[in-house]
Amino acid sequence: MAKSYLNTTQNEIYSADTVINKKDSKLVLANMIWVILALVIGGTAGALQTFVRSGYFELPLGIGYYQILTLHGVILALVLTFFFIVGFQTAAVSRAMGGLTDGERKAGWIGFWLMTIGVLMAASMILTNQASVLYTFYAPLQAHGLFYVGLTLVIVGTWIATGAQTKRYFRWRKQNPGQKTPTIAYFVAINNVMWYVCTIGVAASALTQLIPWSFGLIDTVNVKLTRTLFWYFGHALVYFWLLPAYMVWYAVLPKIIGVKGFSDKLARLSFVLFLFFSIPVGIHHQLVEPGIDAFWKGLQVVLTFMVIVPSLITAFSLFASFETYGRKKGATGLFDWFKKLPWNDSRFVLPFVGMLFFVPGGIGGIINASGQMNQVVHNTIWVVGHFHITVGAPVVLTYFGAMMFLLPHLVGGKMTKLTNSLGLWLAYTWALGMGIMSFAMHMAGLKGAPRRSTFSEYGGHELAQEWISYQLLQAIGGSFLLIAIIIAFFAFFLSLRTPKSDTVEEFPIARFMDDGDAPLAWVENWRLLIIITIFLVVIAYTVPVSQIFTENIPGSPGFKAW
Repeated sequence: MAKSYLNTTQNEIYSADTVINKKDSKLVLANMIWVILALVIGGTAGALQTFVRSGYFELPLGIGYYQILTLHGVILALVLTFFFIVGFQTAAVSRAMGGLTDGERKAGWIGFWLMTIGVLMAASMILTNQASVLYTFYAPLQAHGLFYVGLTLVIVGTWIATGAQTKRYFRWRKQNPGQKTPTIAYFVAINNVMWYVCTIGVAASALTQLIPWSFGLIDTVNVKLTRTLFWYFGHALVYFWLLPAYMVWYAVLPKIIGVKGFSDKLARLSFVLFLFFSIPVGIHHQLVEPGIDAFWKGLQVVLTFMVIVPSLITAFSLFASFETYGRKKGATGLFDWFKKLPWNDSRFVLPFVGMLFFVPGGIGGIINASGQMNQVVHNTIWVVGHFHITVGAPVVLTYFGAMMFLLPHLVGGKMTKLTNSLGLWLAYTWALGMGIMSFAMHMAGLKGAPRRSTFSEYGGHELAQEWISYQLLQAIGGSFLLIAIIIAFFAFFLSLRTPKSDTVEEFPIARFMDDGDAPLAWVENWRLLIIITIFLVVIAYTVPVSQIFTENIPGSPGFKAW
């Protein structure tokens, strides 16, 4: 049963009933069903891409390569992630703060159905080959207007659903004045506020440019404006995906392995820094584009490097917890604690393997964001390899790890030995496939192989011949990933079918070593946090965007290249 947390202390919160409100569970479960469907559809499309790029496979039934490229990107990067985030964050606030009110839950359902309608609209345009405009839907490639309307409805749906979570957070604060908010709920609030600020860019682009342009209400579109607004949103989007994984790393994993988190203060600080520095950095995706002054590109590169700080804080905090666990188990050497970690628990192994991918992923991110080095790899398949080991491994594997305990929890059962074993196979198979595929992408990218392109021998050019062996490796990696998707489907299906149990699978939430310390007042000062965030955005974007309006930039008609 859900419990009211009025006038409770932080310690009482963590010792309270751990079962999510049943009505909230239904809402969370509805979102998770979409996650499973998106994984199968989008993942299969991704594997087919690698097969086509190998040169040994042709798509049947007149299906186009760029059609499945768009399907893969939209379904995995937007549908899977958005529904997981909405579902998991709803579960997190319900678990940490008590059940939603009927009004908050109704808002969650409205958001869910808007997202569902939007996905079906956009997917229908992709499936009928009227929206093969790639994941970033870059103008002047022009999709059918319903594609843009559908994606806009998805964004609006996330606003309403996350708005319910945010309302629950602030209602708890009002009921518990002066108390430190539950850590995982604070994380949810930070992620949601970042989302509201960053989606202003994509909403403005869709409503003022892409939708009227695609329906013929205006003849041309300002390409530079739409791309700048997209990347104002697009880089923060990566952190909208990533921060729920951080929530699991900080607030769940220590509990799973039986230790306290290293520091609640450091955890909150890292999330605040992500809020500040995840949005005013989008121009580092446009370093080779003309029309943006070098000074503003350089400024956003510097702000991009600031995101390294919370990443390092996170690495230090998490591995401190892991070492603490190892020492408790008798580890004595410098790295002996690593062998003591619970390698037989899929709830731990899936996120941990994802974390390991984040190390080379972060190094690649520094390369991508550096002005000179970016010119070597920009628009090559190196970028795709980087994307897959920063999102396709750390984020997705952590989502999988969370679903190992969340799905049985939602249906009132326990994780079984079989589903746990499937989770372990999923972790290692996914890691193998992603490792092979991303390595091949990075190497081919260094040799100049382009991204967003189907198989081509470029008229027998000798440089293109050097890419083919790496494209075959990508297909091998894609094959392992397809096997992993099949394993994931069965693991999640069995989790949903697990028999009901008197002892329901726990939604674990960790305590921290410094829980007894007084809360840091400034990290809960939302007016201050929002002012700093907006200030940094204004500094980073005012001049670049104003130059777009003051310069004589010709508009572009729409193009359909498929």
